Amino acid sequence: MKEIIIATKNPGKAEEFKTFFAKFNIKAVSLLDLSQSINDIEETGVTFEENAAIKAEQIAKLMNKPVLADDSGLMIDALDGRPGIFSARYAGEPKDDNANIAKVLAELEDTKEPDRTARFVCVLAVASPDMDTVFKKGYCEGKISVSPKGSNGFGYDPIFIPKNCTKTMAELSSDEKNNISHRSNAIKQLEDWIETI
Repeated sequence: MKEIIIATKNPGKAEEFKTFFAKFNIKAVSLLDLSQSINDIEETGVTFEENAAIKAEQIAKLMNKPVLADDSGLMIDALDGRPGIFSARYAGEPKDDNANIAKVLAELEDTKEPDRTARFVCVLAVASPDMDTVFKKGYCEGKISVSPKGSNGFGYDPIFIPKNCTKTMAELSSDEKNNISHRSNAIKQLEDWIETI
């Protein structure tokens, strides 16, 4: 593998993966870098794995190159795993982080602190026309706070307190977050796999 396409138009995420693949002398190219425009792919799966695979496999077929796609979200035990795959649009369209947070906090209003356990999940799918899709999964365990705190990060970071931590994800520095995040845990597993290939 000399080059891999990262199925994202998120500059922050693209940069993270470029840095990661550079260590292995693999050139990572995001959808923002391609001269050919690729339409958003509808995620019709019912799991993180299915959604990541749909993106990776469709683009791999189209470009005839290896593609990495990810799907991630927040699963809250007291809400039976919601918002799950609907994390980004939990409060409806258009995507709105603050509205999503408000909806989660309202739904957990009567839930006591010990029962507010949750985890961030990230699934990475690597697809290539000449191989079976490979999946790597990372978690970050924690709990949901009673109110938002912090201004770093995005999504549900202001209400997610990682395990063994007293601050929310949004109160941590980027380095602190990257050491424990679900994405970095999935990337560590990807690293082991790349070393074996």
